[in-house]
Amino acid sequence: MLPCGRLLSRVWEQARDAAPADDPRTASCPHCREAVEGLATVNAATRALRTEDTRGLHALADRVMSIVGAEVRPGRLLPLADPDRDLRIAENAAAKVLRQAADTVHGARAATCRLVPEGEGTDVRVIMTLAAALDRPLRDRVHEVRRAVLHSAVQDLGLAVSAVDIAVVEVLEQEPLLRPGFPTGGGG
Repeated sequence: MLPCGRLLSRVWEQARDAAPADDPRTASCPHCREAVEGLATVNAATRALRTEDTRGLHALADRVMSIVGAEVRPGRLLPLADPDRDLRIAENAAAKVLRQAADTVHGARAATCRLVPEGEGTDVRVIMTLAAALDRPLRDRVHEVRRAVLHSAVQDLGLAVSAVDIAVVEVLEQEPLLRPGFPTGGGG
């Protein structure tokens, strides 16, 4: 509802269907004119977005789908570190657990995780990419992620891990600090 009492939707409908000069009230009311100008701005932005080059968006969608496709397949079965039994775990199940372990480290978010068998035994190499905040030394954060991943691999899954290779591929934005007396978000 506009301050003049007219519905914004009605003013926009009239502006879309006819020129504002055709409606004397729209032409004379400052609130209606402002609403029509706002609609013109929105329409111009929409037209610009529609004509924008979408190749970048398609490339992004292709990359996302290839990652999703890789994560959906169960992957190879990896041997667990029990030489007396032939126990195995699907690579994607193990990778999910290890990504979750990395995510427990404040300021780190796992992006990808692969597990590669090493030699003929039960050893596997963990290869992980992640996003990390830069609010403390990166080396310390990566070391903490490596420890969390290694602990989870051994304790939770029973994997024999030969190495945990981590590459930081993205920087996480720091969350804004909340000051006392200010709302924590939303609402209004």
